[in-house]
Amino acid sequence: MQQTMRTVLEGAVAGVVATGAMSVPMLIAQRRGSMGTQPPERVVEEAEEETGNTLCEREENLAASLAHLAFGMGSGATFALLRRALRLPVPTVVQGTGFAVAVWALSYRGWIPRLGVLPPPERDRSDRQRTMVAVHVVFGAVLGAVEHRLADRP
Repeated sequence: MQQTMRTVLEGAVAGVVATGAMSVPMLIAQRRGSMGTQPPERVVEEAEEETGNTLCEREENLAASLAHLAFGMGSGATFALLRRALRLPVPTVVQGTGFAVAVWALSYRGWIPRLGVLPPPERDRSDRQRTMVAVHVVFGAVLGAVEHRLADRP
């Protein structure tokens, strides 16, 4: 049990670091005009619409940032548990990248369009989708590298 908790914690920490790493190119893309509304912001806006609650812009930004970090933590913990359970003979950075592309597919081809947050990739802005795939590759590479490093500590 203690080892499992350590695995979850290490994965969550790696997920936070990886979320920070992917956020930088997301923000750059948004400033260049190739994102529209950031997906975490759309998730918060959709939640506001569904619940009838209204947040000020500062609260929306905070909620979107916290939701993005929480999703990154959960993804990181899941990755760490899967990586240790599967023990694939593939470099951890490659495993992280594959995992992150799967997260993108499950999200942007799955629950995000089903909840009406964004359209599926083929009907969304192509520049946003290119950016989202690229930043998920960044997320996965950083996730794999950081999680591996944390797991190798005594």
